[in-house]
Amino acid sequence: MNSASSPSVAEPVRPDLRKRSAGALADQLFAFTTKFFAFLVFALLLAILASLVIGSWPALQKFGLAFIYTSEWDPVAGEFGALVPIYGTLVSSLIAMVIAIPVSFGIAMFLTEMAPAWLKRPLGTAIELLAAIPSIIYGMWGLFVFVPIFSQYVQPFLIDTLGEVPGIGFLFAGPPMGIGMLTAGVILAIMVIPFITAVMRDVFELVPVMLKESAYGLGFTTWEVVWNVVLPYTRAGVVGGVMLGLGRALGETMAVTFVIGNTHRLSMSLLAPGTSIASALANEFTEAVEDIYTSSLIELGLLLFLITTIVLACAKLMLMRLSRSEGTKS
Repeated sequence: MNSASSPSVAEPVRPDLRKRSAGALADQLFAFTTKFFAFLVFALLLAILASLVIGSWPALQKFGLAFIYTSEWDPVAGEFGALVPIYGTLVSSLIAMVIAIPVSFGIAMFLTEMAPAWLKRPLGTAIELLAAIPSIIYGMWGLFVFVPIFSQYVQPFLIDTLGEVPGIGFLFAGPPMGIGMLTAGVILAIMVIPFITAVMRDVFELVPVMLKESAYGLGFTTWEVVWNVVLPYTRAGVVGGVMLGLGRALGETMAVTFVIGNTHRLSMSLLAPGTSIASALANEFTEAVEDIYTSSLIELGLLLFLITTIVLACAKLMLMRLSRSEGTKS
């Protein structure tokens, strides 16, 4: 019989083809898994937003946009406005960032550029331990230790000096009670410094040693190397660390609740007591017996959600503009 007319025998699948098909299947499974979890994050955000909108709908219908710029908060009369908590949240967070950013930058710069080898590891570990302390411990320490010292020594000094300066004296007016917006901002700064410092230190260490050595070889000082080489190289990471600290400051609850004073009274003085969105929710949610009261508190949570989202979006836009301008210069 002619061999050409004989039926062909199927060749066995080679092992390399089996490996390729298995690898392609694993890649597809991995891509599907990552897409699933990515969209799950968006779904959770939308679910949180939807639940906040539904829970705050009665207050949205009754007060409308006036809820944002009204300072009255009267549970007995059923009149609620979020201006005082919004003001307290933004001002205390701003004070915290004004203190925390330069301090964190200085610590990170010292750890990466100037600290001796024997000091880097214990100091870095101490900073990480500070980040692990629960916020309620900061609040208790602030109330029982920091507030008496602040009211006895720091606030009288601020009243006698900065309180007499025209233009800014109103920011430091009033009796030295210890608690207040400035106290809350300082406690928040102490809380967020470890987070910002840890991120800055990590991104500073990612700068190639050759770049820094080249700058030193050209005669740059340590400050010039950090400002002209390290910061441009790690700008995205530095902004990310700052935004991490700001997000922590905006949403902090227990530490602020202990030291801010928890009063719905609008005052321009940083020494006066006030309240924040998070502290108002922590203090009053269990006391809200009427539907409009509960709905108003949920709307405060919705506002905090929106404020945090807007801050993060602004940070992302700032990074995009910086990258575009950098590309234009190059």
